[in-house]
Amino acid sequence: MNFDPENPVILLCAEGMNLEGQGDPETAANLFLKAWTESTSDFEKFTSAHYVARHQKTIPGKLKWDQTALDFALKINDETMKVYYPSLYLNIAKCYEDLADFDSAKEFYQAARSYLNFLPDDGYGKMIKSGVEQGIERVFKC
Repeated sequence: MNFDPENPVILLCAEGMNLEGQGDPETAANLFLKAWTESTSDFEKFTSAHYVARHQKTIPGKLKWDQTALDFALKINDETMKVYYPSLYLNIAKCYEDLADFDSAKEFYQAARSYLNFLPDDGYGKMIKSGVEQGIERVFKC
């Protein structure tokens, strides 16, 4: 699924990302929340929830928003969405790992691993693959 560069919610998220890069995470977080409240489609909700998750101050808060992003991503009936699944599952797995819920972390790391073949063979794809494999190594030692 492609991002529409004219979509108002996507524009808010892009502006928030720019503000993050400029060192203004508080304003960025507010823009991501605004994007969430203005979201009307599953794709917009998935996208904005993903960015809201990044600015949570607690692990349970991050987990809630990461799970929300995944739930909306899974509702979208489009094969191209599978490129997002490894990252979404990875984020949730890491939250469970940080909460010392290693059984749930294992489940979500394995789910992330099952979608790795959908990632591009670029820096982003390699970063996500590495994060999944490192997470699996850590939690299977517990």
